Amino acid sequence: MGAFGHSARAIAVALAAILAAGAARAADRPYGGAPQPDTARPASDWRFQATFYGWLTAIDGDVGVRNRPMTPVDASLSDVLENLDGAVMGSFLAENGQWLFLGDLVLARLSHDGQIDPHGGGSLDAELSQTIATGAIGHWLPLGASDLDLGITAGLRYVRISADVALSPAGSPLVGSASQTEQWIDPTVGLVLQWAIDDRWFLNAVADIGGFGVGSKLSSNGYVGLGYRWTPSLSTAIGYRYLYEDYEAAGIGTGSFRYDTAMHGPTFSLGWHF
Repeated sequence: MGAFGHSARAIAVALAAILAAGAARAADRPYGGAPQPDTARPASDWRFQATFYGWLTAIDGDVGVRNRPMTPVDASLSDVLENLDGAVMGSFLAENGQWLFLGDLVLARLSHDGQIDPHGGGSLDAELSQTIATGAIGHWLPLGASDLDLGITAGLRYVRISADVALSPAGSPLVGSASQTEQWIDPTVGLVLQWAIDDRWFLNAVADIGGFGVGSKLSSNGYVGLGYRWTPSLSTAIGYRYLYEDYEAAGIGTGSFRYDTAMHGPTFSLGWHF
C-alpha cells in the first residue's frame, strides 16, 4: 500500500474512533434505569434520573474525506481506546405520568500521531473532537401489565465532528495540513421496552431508526441490557449496543465527507434516581 493509502486509513481509523467514543442516544431509563409498574405512576408526579455511562466500541465500515476514495475501517476495542484522549457521557430523564423526556450529551476528543507506516513513510498528526446532543419525548403505552412497560419515542439527534490533520511526507520538511467540520441533525422514532424481573433485577431494550435523508441517509440503533437496583436512588446496568450511521455531505471548497459504519460493543451505566 502506498503512503497515501496508509495515511488515509490512519485518518479514517482516527475519525471512526472518535465517533465510537459515544455516538448514539443513551438515557439511563432505556439503558440503565429500573422500570416502575403502571400503578406507581400518578397522573402528575415528576421523577428524574441523572446518569453517567460508557460504551466500549469496535467499528466496521467505510470512511471518505475530501473526495478521497472510501477507506475501509476495521478498528477493534483496543484500537479505539489507544487513540482516545477522553470522553464525557451523561444523560438526564424526566417523567410525569405516562410522558417521558430524554436529554443526552456526549463530548469526546481523540488524537493520533506517529508514522504512517512502519517503514518511515512520513508522519501523521490528527486531532478530532465530537459533540452529540440528543433530545426526545416519549409516551408509555397502556399495556395493563405491572412488570412490563412499552413506550414510543420521537426526537432529534445533533452530531458535530471536527478534525485537524497534519501530514509530513518522508524526507520532506513540508507539512500538509487540513481541517474539516461536519454537522447534521437526524429525526428519530423508536421503541423502549422494560421488564421488571423482580424488585431488584430489570431488563431493558431499545430500538430506533432515523435520518430518513433529512440529516444522514439512515441511522439505526439497538440496545439490550441487564440491570440491578441497589437502593431506591442507585442502579447499575451492563448491556450491548449496536449503532449504524450512513451519512454523506458534498462540501463546498472542502470536498465531500462520507461515513458509513456500524459501531458495536458493551455498555455500562450508573444511574441516580430522585
